[in-house]
Formats: sequence, structure tokens, C-alpha cells
Amino acid sequence: MKTYKFIVTLGQGTEHTDDLADSLFEAGCDDGTLWSTGDVVQIGFSREAESLEAAIRSAIADVQKAGCTVARLEMEPDALAALTQVM
Repeated sequence: MKTYKFIVTLGQGTEHTDDLADSLFEAGCDDGTLWSTGDVVQIGFSREAESLEAAIRSAIADVQKAGCTVARLEMEPDALAALTQVM
């Protein structure tokens, strides 16, 4: 399996709290790092999966299991460079 790196931005109104971090961890986001800038809460994932699509789908499902919504997903620049070399 390969490790894919990407950033998930949580929906507007999500607050960065210890309870949120615990909920995300328990939902399966133990491979993510939670942070916030202003009112924007994000999770940086390093997720192992068979494909990029599988990594993204499972991360979104885990975020939703924690009761959060996903507003946006971004690939880290290094990950995008690696994808273009494979294609």
C-alpha cells in the first residue's frame, strides 16, 4: 500500500476542541493532524490505501463518522508532483 497526503477542511462552524480531536481519533482519523487557523479547522492526513481515491473516500467517511462535514480537500504540493510523475 502507498501513503497519500492531503488536507481536509472541515465545514464552517466547526470548533477546534479537545472533544473534536477525540471524536476524530475514535472515528479512525488517527493518521491525521488537526489544526486551526482563525475559524478554519483542518486535518492533514497521511493515509495508507490501495489508491488515492480509496484514501480520500475513507478519510471523508471517518470525518463524517465523527459528526463533521468536509468543506474542501486539498492535495499537498509534493503529492501532486508525485501523481503527475506516475501518470
